[in-house]
Amino acid sequence: MASLKELRNRIASVKATQKITKAMQMVAAAKLRKAQMAAEAARPYSERMAKVMANISAGMEGSENAPKLMAGTGSDQTHLLVVATAERGLCGGFNSSIARLARDKARKLMAEGKTVKMLCVGKKGYDALKMEFSGILLDVVTFREIKNVGFAQASQVSSQVLSMFDDGEYDVATLFYSEFQSVISQIPTAQQLIPATVPVVEDDVEAEDVHYEYEPSEEEILEDLLPRNISVQVFRAILENAASEQGARMSAMDNATRNAGEMIDKLTLSFNRQRQAQITKELIEIISGAEAL
Repeated sequence: MASLKELRNRIASVKATQKITKAMQMVAAAKLRKAQMAAEAARPYSERMAKVMANISAGMEGSENAPKLMAGTGSDQTHLLVVATAERGLCGGFNSSIARLARDKARKLMAEGKTVKMLCVGKKGYDALKMEFSGILLDVVTFREIKNVGFAQASQVSSQVLSMFDDGEYDVATLFYSEFQSVISQIPTAQQLIPATVPVVEDDVEAEDVHYEYEPSEEEILEDLLPRNISVQVFRAILENAASEQGARMSAMDNATRNAGEMIDKLTLSFNRQRQAQITKELIEIISGAEAL
């Protein structure tokens, strides 16, 4: 059984930890609002671009002049998995859930005889995957020294992905990230980047029977739009991850703070019981000594 001094030190230690977790929770709550606004502001642009791409590509179905980024290489033998996670931990299961989704996808593809390559965006994803997939991890892109990650960093990642595709290093590219829903809900998501998948857009009543003529041609527009769309999707994934990370950290630190409070109560109860037992023992010794006299 621990001594009173050990229990007192343990209580002080847990109280100090509780102060830290409470402070981290408050910091995450402050950062969450800004990150959430940025993620929600990026969604309309991304969705509108998807509608534009769907409209343009609708007139190119079956065309032999379709851009390579849309038509693909004609094979799906080699897959590139772009795993976007956070640079820091202490955010619950945020990083591990994205890594788990990418790990399951890699195992499935390898079981089918496909060649798999990985590109990690964020240190924690690399740390989670390097032990099992060290042979197929090509690179890790980190933004730890950058305070506010923006479109320039997303363009850096997309440029690397496009460069590898132009060099014929893979056939299909899939992006993994976590879509922010709420503080307690972040959904790990896999999105195919290359070949570009045209989303199914719901019919717009106002746009029915409306036909567009494009100048220059649809092929030339898509040649410029498709690389830009990859940068936009990577940027959106980074923003969604930023909001999801702060939401997960806020929830995790709240749980840690409450767990620390419960541990303090248990330790305090043990301390009081042991002190009471020690006082009772001393009283018995004094009474026994007095009676012996």
